[in-house]
Amino acid sequence: MNSNTTKNERPNELFKEFLVLEQPHKELLSALIIGKHTECKNLVNNYLEKNNSIKDLYEDLLKKALYEVGELWEFNKISVATEHLASAIVESILNQLYPQIIENEKIDKMVITSCVENEFHQIGIKMISDVFEMNGWDALFLGSNLPTSELMDFIRLKKPDLLALSLSLFFNIPILEKMIEVVHKEFPDLPILIGGQAFHHGGVDIIKKYQNVFYQSDTRSTELFIKNFK
Repeated sequence: MNSNTTKNERPNELFKEFLVLEQPHKELLSALIIGKHTECKNLVNNYLEKNNSIKDLYEDLLKKALYEVGELWEFNKISVATEHLASAIVESILNQLYPQIIENEKIDKMVITSCVENEFHQIGIKMISDVFEMNGWDALFLGSNLPTSELMDFIRLKKPDLLALSLSLFFNIPILEKMIEVVHKEFPDLPILIGGQAFHHGGVDIIKKYQNVFYQSDTRSTELFIKNFK
């Protein structure tokens, strides 16, 4: 083997410390890093066949695996290309599961879900959007890197009951704060739900100073918030 082979070219050898297979998400993590789409799909199907719910799948399998992908990328253990490939595989799995999510009876509630401006990691907020759908809401998922001005136009058009924003990178918290201020200036009564991997590094206290803004750390606490929402 060429002595110049990079770490990213030998994942099976270099990520042994990350791939402890006693935890289901570690096995998925391994398949994601290597880019084995079919194996990832089979792992997900096997997980669901064991009577686990889609909500459990999101929180205990997909989310945990993706968080570790993000950490590997953050610490330069994998390339941007590998991180993008892993994300693309998970997004394709979410799309395949969507028909099972929209079967629930609808209630008269609407949420707009979006990443914060300058955020390109949209899978977390897509999962949150799906949790709203599973609870009967109309969830309008706007994806990544949505300009604040476009978000405001959409809020004016749709008049949602709730806005949900996701933040993956801690250094984008000032952008989140600016978005909160802009939304609250025109829509002071619109509740805003906040979450994302960024808050694992802190920042929750920063948003606590804003009224009608609620932080939820995971899909399960988000579902409890949804069920108690008036």
